[in-house]
Amino acid sequence: MTSASTAIDAGTVQVPPVRSAAASPVRGWFSRHARSIVVALLLLLVLSPFLWLVQLAFRPAADIFDERLLFVPTLDGFASLLQGNFLKSFWNSLLVSTLSTAFSLLIGVPAAYALTRWNFKGRSRIALWILVTRMAPPIAFTIPFFLAYQFLGLQDTVIGLAIVYLTFNLAIVIWLMQTFFEAVPAALEEAAWIDGCGVWQAFWRVALPLTAPGLAATAVLCFIFSWNDFFYALILTRTNAITAPVAIVNFLQYEGWEWTKIAASGTLVMLPVVVFTVLVRKYLVRGLTAGSVKD
Repeated sequence: MTSASTAIDAGTVQVPPVRSAAASPVRGWFSRHARSIVVALLLLLVLSPFLWLVQLAFRPAADIFDERLLFVPTLDGFASLLQGNFLKSFWNSLLVSTLSTAFSLLIGVPAAYALTRWNFKGRSRIALWILVTRMAPPIAFTIPFFLAYQFLGLQDTVIGLAIVYLTFNLAIVIWLMQTFFEAVPAALEEAAWIDGCGVWQAFWRVALPLTAPGLAATAVLCFIFSWNDFFYALILTRTNAITAPVAIVNFLQYEGWEWTKIAASGTLVMLPVVVFTVLVRKYLVRGLTAGSVKD
């Protein structure tokens, strides 16, 4: 017998197990991309209502309840919005949300800075009372606002609606920005004072740029709350200052619901928030997570 056969008989040569040539690469691919697959499925699940709304906006009115996913897209739903007053309502929403967000930041950011950096009697109580304004339901303020606006002539006006949104956005700005200002070391502002800066110069040149991510996150939240409001806009407006969420309800008529217009207008209402969020996305994630971990 040869030496090779002797080695085999002695058991010194081990034959490797036979593996499936196709199973191993597939299993390896799934293990490498498992996280991406899970994220994609979760994203699809979260976005499914929005994707369904968008496809309804481009679906012909005659096929609005058709279960087929393949159809010939049309812009009839968007074209029908041009024939009514929806664009005016859309502009009112954009104007009111922008004004309320701008004024909320203009007033709330310095107030948050003062509550964070300045020591004065009753500081904690003032911060608590500011938060209390967000605890009551909106309907509790409806009658006072309605009567006051009738007396002041602010009913059914863009400015009047922006003031209402300012009242509940202001608490959000103050409490959120307090957290971000607390994360900025006070030594940086003290160094600016030594270099000759005043209090507000240190705020504008040192503290505010360092809280830019928090400022962006706060602005997005204020804009979304103002943009999506339906209750105050329904009670305090009639024709001139009606906003987009209220205008969509007008498509729910007694004769029937105009589903194509509802889907098209709903798609348009989503666009400003999406665009605004995309523009500040690099600050948004940093702002939402800033201050969560402290040294």
